[in-house]
Amino acid sequence: MAIISIIGIRITARTQVVLGIIEYAILIGLSVWGLTWVLGHHAGTVPITSGWFSLHGIGGQGSLVGGFLIAVFMICGWDGTLYVNEEVKHRRENPGKAAMMAVAIAAVLFILAQVGLQGVTSLKNLNNNSTSTLVYLGDTLTGHSWGGQIAALAFALSVIAGTGVGIVLSARIAYGIASYHALPKGLASVSQRFRTPAVATVVASLILLALCWVYLLTTSVQNTFSYVLDNTGILYATFYCVTALAAIVYYRRRVLSNLSDAITLGILPLASIAFLGWVAIKSMLSAPAAQNYSLLGFLVVGLILLLIARFIWKSSFFGTRTESWSPGSEPQD
Repeated sequence: MAIISIIGIRITARTQVVLGIIEYAILIGLSVWGLTWVLGHHAGTVPITSGWFSLHGIGGQGSLVGGFLIAVFMICGWDGTLYVNEEVKHRRENPGKAAMMAVAIAAVLFILAQVGLQGVTSLKNLNNNSTSTLVYLGDTLTGHSWGGQIAALAFALSVIAGTGVGIVLSARIAYGIASYHALPKGLASVSQRFRTPAVATVVASLILLALCWVYLLTTSVQNTFSYVLDNTGILYATFYCVTALAAIVYYRRRVLSNLSDAITLGILPLASIAFLGWVAIKSMLSAPAAQNYSLLGFLVVGLILLLIARFIWKSSFFGTRTESWSPGSEPQD
């Protein structure tokens, strides 16, 4: 996936499309099959009830905040077109449209999978096979091991595709930050042959690979990795809050220009900040102390890097005047 990412954004996108078609065809097929089983009251299935759609969960045992936090985690990464907006056609419109379409597609896929598969068998059986739930459901639906193998293929492809997206997005973020001299200057270089941030891509790939091997070989740090993963939803919720705030500041001259802009550039971003902020705070209040300490670790590392960029690398970013929208200020295609 690193090699593909270096060669070019087009082959990267086409690879993602191929992987996505295969994995989601399998997932949709299993989900529809599972939904048919549940609606047909097949032996061992759990019937759909109003509790499935309750804000308090089945029997009041659910968590609204936990559910939304998982939703934020699942959506992150589907906005990948925003990070490669300099490499797409019609970059003033297509990245934003693609991100909005991706969120809608993700919502449909995840809701279909949840409704279609969680009733195929009992909660006890799902918990007993929590490390390989999709494979177990594939075996259950087909009655043969080949069903689980097909499900495993879909899962493997999703991991490969997710790794590819992680490499591409991490490289573009590193490239953007390095362009302001807030990271080592070499990360801002672009390959003359492939027109991609090759150095940043290699570094991002090596970091991901190193973290993977540390996790696999060092059991003592696996709990720490688990806390990091648990915090991913909180971190993305916070990131989206900051992004929404930045959008309001950038478009502040347009917020009160008309009703449509007031809603899309003012009310909706503010509502998103309030809602996601509530989700993040409630999650932190109910999280184990060790998990919150890992969040504190992120904050400390970030502040250290910020101070290094400001006072050692003399990043030009800190001298940039606050931007705002004005007529004709949008980038041209």
